[in-house]
Amino acid sequence: MPCYERAAGVVCVYADYEALSRAAAELFLRRANEAINDHGRFIVALSGGHTPERAYELLAGPAFNSQVDWGRVHIFWGDERCVPPNDPRSNARMAREKLLDHVPVPPEQVHTIDCANSAKDCARSYESLLRSFFNGGPGHFDLIFLGLGTDGHTVSLFPGMPALREKARWVTEVYSEKDGIYRVTLTAPILNQSSVLAFIVSGDSKAEVLREVLTQRPESERFPARLIKPDSYEGKLYWLVDRNSASLLETG
Repeated sequence: MPCYERAAGVVCVYADYEALSRAAAELFLRRANEAINDHGRFIVALSGGHTPERAYELLAGPAFNSQVDWGRVHIFWGDERCVPPNDPRSNARMAREKLLDHVPVPPEQVHTIDCANSAKDCARSYESLLRSFFNGGPGHFDLIFLGLGTDGHTVSLFPGMPALREKARWVTEVYSEKDGIYRVTLTAPILNQSSVLAFIVSGDSKAEVLREVLTQRPESERFPARLIKPDSYEGKLYWLVDRNSASLLETG
């Protein structure tokens, strides 16, 4: 893996989107097997957006599907738009179509963010679910996939939002002026409890923001992705990026 250490985490640069997607699928597989061998289950939070779609397709295909003990996998999401389940903007819909409809994960182990009522009620409900799932202890995900927006946002933590200063809540509701919709998102306090966090970043349009996020710390109000940093010394933060998005980085 073409990786090198930076202050912001381990950066791995791949030749193109296909190679990047395969690396993300391989990380999923490796972490699943490690977690199941260690404590009997694999707890993962998926990312929305277009970038992880190919990785999910690969996981659903024959090269990866048969190597995962899906009966021991628990699926969560980092964030969700408050839209109907079949809306094209739904992160859960994308994950179903690309991955979950093609693998034998027990339905009761797929924990979607349901905005059927208000976003505020949904955020409270999802936080309650998470705290119960983790038995009142740390929100210790085995893997969280993250995306990076051109404005530096990740999950639904956008620049300047009060949610960036959250210290206690694991889940909160936010309003996206750009989309004109509410969203529900995990916050930095639970994200940073993960064993492994992995940004998946692709394309020329992400080159400038990727450089900013990786080289100009902290300023998390301007670039929320900078909030992501594992709390534990043993926690790992990876930046899986393709050559186009890494074009402005000084590597090595």
